[in-house]
Amino acid sequence: MTRFGRFSAFLFRALPRMHAGILRLTRWRVGARAVGMPMVLLQTTGRRSGLPRRVVLSAPVVDGDRFVLVASRGGDDRNPAWYGNLVGEPSVELTVDGVTRRMTARTADSEERAELWPRVVDAYGGYAGYQRRTRRQIPLVICEPRD
Repeated sequence: MTRFGRFSAFLFRALPRMHAGILRLTRWRVGARAVGMPMVLLQTTGRRSGLPRRVVLSAPVVDGDRFVLVASRGGDDRNPAWYGNLVGEPSVELTVDGVTRRMTARTADSEERAELWPRVVDAYGGYAGYQRRTRRQIPLVICEPRD
């Protein structure tokens, strides 16, 4: 791996952790929105370890209590680890504006994706570039309140 590749891999892991720390330290007063989208802290269960795993993500589409997340990984050809975790265990926690909610996560089906993808791209045009960059279809994840 090149020096640049190692550095970008480091940033890919470090920046979300730093963002999560800023959110916690400021009680969601700093960093709760990015590019006009609300930021969420997603907690999944590690599919191999069984341990809680947390990642900060944007939610480009919010419909009431339903949040849509994008498993883009910046247009990489691999899905992000958090996506594999929630496919294995769809019971997740989503923290928004400092409030944690128990949710069930699922991948949008083809009809839902066709309806949601234009809204996702309207919220942040970079997602269209991510989709062009990869051969995989970037999954959209719908998080809905758990009963």
